[in-house]
Amino acid sequence: MARDAVIVVSGGMDSTTMLYEYRSEIALAITFDYGSTQNAREREFAILHCRRLGIEHLIIPLDFMHRYFKSALLQGPEAIPDGHYADDNMRATVVPFRNGIMLAIACGIAESRGLRRVMIANHSGDHTIYPDCRPEFVDAMSSAMSAGTYEGVTVWAPYTGISKADIARRGAALGLDYSLTYSCYKGGERHCGTCGTCVERREALAGAGVADPTPYENEE
Repeated sequence: MARDAVIVVSGGMDSTTMLYEYRSEIALAITFDYGSTQNAREREFAILHCRRLGIEHLIIPLDFMHRYFKSALLQGPEAIPDGHYADDNMRATVVPFRNGIMLAIACGIAESRGLRRVMIANHSGDHTIYPDCRPEFVDAMSSAMSAGTYEGVTVWAPYTGISKADIARRGAALGLDYSLTYSCYKGGERHCGTCGTCVERREALAGAGVADPTPYENEE
């Protein structure tokens, strides 16, 4: 299989698993720094894994999002609500059209390099809260990208129909060490254990039957 894909990789569980599972098809990884609370911690692991796999890695700043967009993720750890993704208060963590912006930029880079696919690691658990993770969004964005590029660049989102627990099982089968990923929306040295992403991380690893190596603040 040709290396014709660009992957948007954060350094979290999902995109890191995808990076390893599809590494033979990935020519370039992109991490976007948009000023979220957890960006710096995630970025460390994105850099680490791309180096380990020998995959070229770009870090692209999107400072304007932090300046002009409204989201709890852009306001600091004190703005991050605790709870489960099923809770209404988790809507505060949505960064408006974040994936659309990132995919559009990755699409332009892909066409500039003669690459044909842009990968994103959305999964079925994202669909309830994040509009730009839903299958209909992915399909529409892929169609728009294809229509707007000479090369017909498309979105490739192989995890859209599976759960985070399914992703964790795939990562475990690959021998991936999930202690070398970061999820917490509060961006601390240790995972808080109580925000939506920490709760989801715990549930996914437990559901997959994978030992959770994550140090959580609320388990001290």
